[in-house]
Amino acid sequence: MRRALVTGGSGGIGAAIARRLAADGFHVIVHANTRLANAQAVASSILASGGFAQAVAFDVVDAAATSLALAGLLAAGPVQVVVNNAGIHDDAPMPGMTADQWKHVIDVSLNGFFNVTQPLLMPMIGTRWGRIVSVSSVAAIMGNRGQTNYAAAKAGLHGATKSLARELASRKITVNAVAPGIIATPMSEGEFDKAAIDQIVPMKRAGTPEEVADLVAFLASDRAAYITGQVISINGGMA
Repeated sequence: MRRALVTGGSGGIGAAIARRLAADGFHVIVHANTRLANAQAVASSILASGGFAQAVAFDVVDAAATSLALAGLLAAGPVQVVVNNAGIHDDAPMPGMTADQWKHVIDVSLNGFFNVTQPLLMPMIGTRWGRIVSVSSVAAIMGNRGQTNYAAAKAGLHGATKSLARELASRKITVNAVAPGIIATPMSEGEFDKAAIDQIVPMKRAGTPEEVADLVAFLASDRAAYITGQVISINGGMA
C-alpha cells in the first residue's frame, strides 16, 4: 500500500486532503506541529471509515526534529506521496512587519518544504513512482496587501516545484502545486464577509476544503502521470 504524508493535516484543508487520500486507498500519515490531538482525531475518523492512517507530530521548521521523525516513518518503507500543506499567516503591512514575522512565515512554508521533502526523495526515487504536491495560495500569484511574507513564501514554492519537477520527471515522480483562493476554513473564518466574496470571486462563494482535496487527490493519482511542474489555481475564477 502506498503511503501519503500530509503536513498540516490537522487543519481544515489538510484534514480534507488526508480523508480524500485515504478514501483513494492510501495509508495516510496525518501531520501536526503542536495540535497532535487534532491529527489523531483525523486519523481516527479515517480508521473508523475503514481506511488506514496514523498521526505524527513534529515542527517542520526544525530540520533535526523533522529528519528524526521522517527516519522513523521511513523505517516502515518509502513515503510515495508528499503533500506540503503546512503554512501559517502572520499578516502585517511591510512597513510595519517585523523580521520575525517575515522569517517565521517563510520558515514554515518554504524551508519546511525542503526539510520535509528532501529526506523522502531518495527512497521515493527507488520506487520509480511518486507524487509531490504543495499547497500554495492565490496570494503568490496575485499578491495581497498585508501578506508580503506569505506571498513570498508561497511564490518560492512555485519555483521549487518547477525545478524539482524537471529533476524527477525521468523517475516517474511528478511535482505540482495548487493555489487555492478563498476557502471556507476555520483559519479564514471572519476574514471575508459575503459582500467581499461577491466582489472578489466571480463565482460569488468561497471554495470548500473538499474541493481543494479533490484536486490534490487527482494530482496524487495515476491519472495525473503526465502533469508535472504546474501551479494549478482553484479560486472560483479570480484573475
